[in-house]
Amino acid sequence: MGETKSAAARTGLLLAAPALLLLLLFYLFPVGRVLSLSVLEPTPGLGNYEMLFTSSGIQAVLSATARICLITTAIAVPLGYLMAYVITIGSRSMRTFMLYGVLLPLWVSALVRSFVWVTLLQRRGLVNQFLQSLGVIDQPLPLIWNEFGVIVGMVHYMIPYAVLPLLASMAAIDIRLVEAARGMGASRGRAFREVFLPLSMPGIAASAILVLILTFGFYTTPAILGGGRTMMIAQYITTQILVLPRWGVGAMLATVLVVVTIALLLLLSRFFDPSHSRTER
Repeated sequence: MGETKSAAARTGLLLAAPALLLLLLFYLFPVGRVLSLSVLEPTPGLGNYEMLFTSSGIQAVLSATARICLITTAIAVPLGYLMAYVITIGSRSMRTFMLYGVLLPLWVSALVRSFVWVTLLQRRGLVNQFLQSLGVIDQPLPLIWNEFGVIVGMVHYMIPYAVLPLLASMAAIDIRLVEAARGMGASRGRAFREVFLPLSMPGIAASAILVLILTFGFYTTPAILGGGRTMMIAQYITTQILVLPRWGVGAMLATVLVVVTIALLLLLSRFFDPSHSRTER
């Protein structure tokens, strides 16, 4: 039995060797080469990493990035939860209709969606014109070229990514548990709060972490809706490498981004680890 397993392992390794070699040559090596510049350029050492604590410009970019990503996550996940819940409890036709509504934005380019928001939110855009026609405002509101516009565009982009993990989590919930709580006298709201919501918490956590991971690397939406006044880390890295150029600083920030992403991915994996789930139960 042991020899059979060993032979199967060797065969699997041989079959996977071409894919592993391609991954090493075309992904891991280039990424490692770029990240190594963080300690080699302009001089060997940790000088670039010291800028995390000494450069007010870098600190401002990191602060803005963290703030925008957290706000986006805090808005997108509850909206995604509401949509996922309606899809889960809705009729078959309603589920199909809403699911297409969730997936449709994924097929539209981020560039197109960003310019649509520019049309809607600019000073003479549809939103300001509508509010002025109602007499709600006298002067156009600054809805774009700032953090507000960036957050609006990012929330719109991220809602489908928030919905999908929540749908997967809610689909695994036995709805008969909610019905049993109702049968024992619990109101609809209490049955939701004490039965359905706790059971969906892993999906909420997974959705929040996934949205947070994706928002850290946003480039197009902040660049268009921020108008250069709101800069996130991806834009700052591009500026450091392509404009200045300061490869060491850009590589250092890229390394920080990779480390944060890996940490969040490890945290996310806990919510999809069956052995971990069984242990908790």
